Amino acid sequence: MQSSQASVPATDSDSDLAATVARERSGLGNFIRRRIRNPEEAEDLLQDVLQELVEAYRLPEPIEQVGAWLFRVARNRLIDRFRKNKRRILTDRADAADDLSPENRLELPLPGLDQGPEALYARSLVLEALQRALDELPTAQRDVFVAHELEGRSFKKMAEQSGVAVNTLLARKRSAILHLRRRLQGVYEDLGE
Repeated sequence: MQSSQASVPATDSDSDLAATVARERSGLGNFIRRRIRNPEEAEDLLQDVLQELVEAYRLPEPIEQVGAWLFRVARNRLIDRFRKNKRRILTDRADAADDLSPENRLELPLPGLDQGPEALYARSLVLEALQRALDELPTAQRDVFVAHELEGRSFKKMAEQSGVAVNTLLARKRSAILHLRRRLQGVYEDLGE
Protein backbone atom coordinates (compact mmCIF):
# COMPACT_ATOMS: atom_id res chain seq x y z
CA MET A 1 0.00 0.00 0.00
CA GLN A 2 1.68 3.16 -1.14
CA SER A 3 0.05 5.41 1.42
CA SER A 4 1.80 3.47 4.19
CA GLN A 5 5.11 4.85 2.96
CA ALA A 6 4.03 8.50 3.20
CA SER A 7 5.24 10.68 6.03
CA VAL A 8 3.84 13.82 7.57
CA PRO A 9 6.64 16.31 8.23
CA ALA A 10 6.07 18.74 11.07
CA THR A 11 6.05 21.64 8.57
CA ASP A 12 3.06 20.41 6.50
CA SER A 13 -0.07 22.50 6.50
CA ASP A 14 -3.47 21.56 7.87
CA SER A 15 -4.59 20.83 4.31
CA ASP A 16 -1.88 18.16 4.09
CA LEU A 17 -3.20 16.63 7.31
CA ALA A 18 -6.71 16.66 5.88
CA ALA A 19 -5.46 14.96 2.71
CA THR A 20 -3.69 12.30 4.78
CA VAL A 21 -6.85 11.65 6.79
CA ALA A 22 -8.94 11.44 3.61
CA ARG A 23 -6.44 9.03 2.03
CA GLU A 24 -6.12 6.70 5.03
CA ARG A 25 -9.66 6.85 6.47
CA SER A 26 -11.30 4.24 4.24
CA GLY A 27 -8.71 1.49 4.68
CA LEU A 28 -8.39 2.14 8.40
CA GLY A 29 -12.17 2.18 8.81
CA ASN A 30 -12.45 -1.17 7.01
CA PHE A 31 -9.73 -2.63 9.23
CA ILE A 32 -11.61 -1.54 12.36
CA ARG A 33 -15.07 -2.58 11.11
CA ARG A 34 -13.78 -6.11 10.39
CA ARG A 35 -12.95 -6.38 14.07
CA ILE A 36 -15.86 -4.46 15.62
CA ARG A 37 -19.27 -5.29 14.25
CA ASN A 38 -21.12 -2.47 16.03
CA PRO A 39 -20.96 0.43 13.53
CA GLU A 40 -21.16 3.15 16.19
CA GLU A 41 -18.35 1.63 18.25
CA ALA A 42 -16.23 1.13 15.14
CA GLU A 43 -16.75 4.78 14.13
CA ASP A 44 -15.87 5.96 17.66
CA LEU A 45 -12.65 3.98 17.59
CA LEU A 46 -11.81 5.31 14.10
CA GLN A 47 -12.36 8.87 15.33
CA ASP A 48 -10.12 8.22 18.36
CA VAL A 49 -7.31 6.96 16.12
CA LEU A 50 -7.65 9.91 13.74
CA GLN A 51 -7.68 12.30 16.71
CA GLU A 52 -4.44 10.72 17.90
CA LEU A 53 -2.99 11.39 14.43
CA VAL A 54 -4.01 15.05 14.69
CA GLU A 55 -2.34 15.31 18.10
CA ALA A 56 0.81 13.52 16.91
CA TYR A 57 0.88 15.70 13.78
CA ARG A 58 1.29 18.78 15.98
CA LEU A 59 4.47 17.37 17.55
CA PRO A 60 7.84 18.53 16.20
CA GLU A 61 8.89 15.00 15.16
CA PRO A 62 7.40 13.82 11.86
CA ILE A 63 5.47 10.56 11.65
CA GLU A 64 7.19 8.19 9.28
CA GLN A 65 4.94 5.76 7.38
CA VAL A 66 1.64 7.30 8.40
CA GLY A 67 -0.44 4.33 7.21
CA ALA A 68 1.54 1.82 9.25
CA TRP A 69 1.45 4.17 12.25
CA LEU A 70 -2.34 4.50 12.03
CA PHE A 71 -2.88 0.73 11.81
CA ARG A 72 -0.55 0.18 14.76
CA VAL A 73 -2.49 2.73 16.83
CA ALA A 74 -5.78 1.09 15.79
CA ARG A 75 -4.48 -2.37 16.76
CA ASN A 76 -3.39 -1.03 20.14
CA ARG A 77 -6.80 0.56 20.69
CA LEU A 78 -8.54 -2.70 19.72
CA ILE A 79 -6.43 -4.63 22.21
CA ASP A 80 -7.13 -2.03 24.91
CA ARG A 81 -10.83 -2.39 24.12
CA PHE A 82 -10.49 -6.15 24.34
CA ARG A 83 -8.89 -5.88 27.78
CA LYS A 84 -11.54 -3.43 28.99
CA ASN A 85 -14.35 -5.67 27.75
CA LYS A 86 -12.72 -8.65 29.40
CA ARG A 87 -12.87 -6.97 32.77
CA ARG A 88 -16.53 -6.10 32.65
CA ILE A 89 -18.98 -8.01 34.79
CA LEU A 90 -20.07 -11.19 33.07
CA THR A 91 -23.35 -11.80 34.83
CA ASP A 92 -25.34 -10.05 32.12
CA ARG A 93 -24.20 -12.54 29.50
CA ALA A 94 -26.17 -15.69 28.82
CA ASP A 95 -23.11 -17.93 28.83
CA ALA A 96 -21.27 -16.45 31.83
CA ALA A 97 -20.29 -19.92 33.06
CA ASP A 98 -18.48 -20.58 29.78
CA ASP A 99 -16.65 -17.27 30.12
CA LEU A 100 -15.35 -18.20 33.54
CA SER A 101 -13.77 -21.50 32.55
CA PRO A 102 -9.95 -21.12 32.28
CA GLU A 103 -9.71 -22.69 28.82
CA ASN A 104 -11.95 -19.91 27.46
CA ARG A 105 -9.84 -17.02 28.75
CA LEU A 106 -6.67 -15.45 27.47
CA GLU A 107 -4.74 -13.73 30.22
CA LEU A 108 -2.74 -10.97 28.58
CA PRO A 109 -0.84 -8.81 31.04
CA LEU A 110 0.17 -5.58 29.33
CA PRO A 111 2.48 -2.94 30.78
CA GLY A 112 0.62 0.27 31.54
CA LEU A 113 0.81 3.30 29.28
CA ASP A 114 2.12 5.37 32.20
CA GLN A 115 5.03 3.09 33.16
CA GLY A 116 7.74 4.74 31.07
CA PRO A 117 9.41 4.13 27.70
CA GLU A 118 10.60 0.57 28.43
CA ALA A 119 7.08 -0.48 29.39
CA LEU A 120 5.67 1.19 26.27
CA TYR A 121 8.18 -0.70 24.14
CA ALA A 122 7.32 -3.99 25.87
CA ARG A 123 3.63 -3.25 25.39
CA SER A 124 4.13 -2.63 21.67
CA LEU A 125 6.00 -5.92 21.31
CA VAL A 126 3.17 -7.84 22.98
CA LEU A 127 0.49 -6.12 20.92
CA GLU A 128 2.33 -6.70 17.64
CA ALA A 129 2.84 -10.37 18.52
CA LEU A 130 -0.83 -10.68 19.41
CA GLN A 131 -1.89 -9.16 16.09
CA ARG A 132 0.41 -11.52 14.16
CA ALA A 133 -0.94 -14.48 16.14
CA LEU A 134 -4.54 -13.41 15.49
CA ASP A 135 -3.78 -13.07 11.79
CA GLU A 136 -2.43 -16.65 11.74
CA LEU A 137 -5.67 -18.13 13.05
CA PRO A 138 -8.13 -19.84 10.72
CA THR A 139 -11.00 -17.47 9.95
CA ALA A 140 -13.60 -19.45 11.94
CA GLN A 141 -11.43 -19.40 15.09
CA ARG A 142 -10.49 -15.74 14.73
CA ASP A 143 -14.12 -14.74 14.14
CA VAL A 144 -15.32 -16.53 17.29
CA PHE A 145 -12.47 -15.09 19.36
CA VAL A 146 -13.08 -11.53 18.12
CA ALA A 147 -16.86 -11.79 18.46
CA HIS A 148 -16.65 -13.12 21.99
CA GLU A 149 -13.68 -11.21 23.40
CA LEU A 150 -13.75 -7.91 21.53
CA GLU A 151 -17.42 -7.54 20.74
CA GLY A 152 -18.75 -9.22 23.88
CA ARG A 153 -21.17 -11.46 22.00
CA SER A 154 -22.34 -14.56 23.84
CA PHE A 155 -21.83 -18.06 22.49
CA LYS A 156 -25.57 -18.55 22.63
CA LYS A 157 -26.24 -15.48 20.47
CA MET A 158 -23.48 -16.44 18.01
CA ALA A 159 -24.96 -19.94 17.73
CA GLU A 160 -28.42 -18.52 17.04
CA GLN A 161 -27.10 -16.16 14.38
CA SER A 162 -24.72 -18.56 12.65
CA GLY A 163 -26.47 -21.90 13.06
CA VAL A 164 -23.22 -23.33 14.47
CA ALA A 165 -23.56 -25.32 17.70
CA VAL A 166 -22.40 -23.65 20.92
CA ASN A 167 -19.97 -26.52 21.60
CA THR A 168 -18.38 -26.00 18.18
CA LEU A 169 -17.99 -22.29 18.88
CA LEU A 170 -16.46 -23.06 22.28
CA ALA A 171 -14.02 -25.48 20.67
CA ARG A 172 -13.02 -22.89 18.07
CA LYS A 173 -12.39 -20.27 20.72
CA ARG A 174 -10.43 -22.71 22.85
CA SER A 175 -8.24 -23.58 19.84
CA ALA A 176 -7.70 -19.88 19.19
CA ILE A 177 -6.69 -19.27 22.80
CA LEU A 178 -4.28 -22.20 22.83
CA HIS A 179 -2.64 -20.85 19.66
CA LEU A 180 -2.43 -17.32 21.06
CA ARG A 181 -0.94 -18.58 24.34
CA ARG A 182 1.74 -20.57 22.47
CA ARG A 183 2.62 -17.65 20.21
CA LEU A 184 2.75 -15.09 23.03
CA GLN A 185 4.68 -17.25 25.48
CA GLY A 186 7.97 -16.54 23.73
CA VAL A 187 7.37 -12.79 23.79
CA TYR A 188 6.73 -12.84 27.54
CA GLU A 189 9.79 -15.03 28.08
CA ASP A 190 11.91 -12.57 26.07
CA LEU A 191 10.57 -9.75 28.22
CA GLY A 192 11.42 -11.67 31.37
CA GLU A 193 7.84 -11.98 32.65
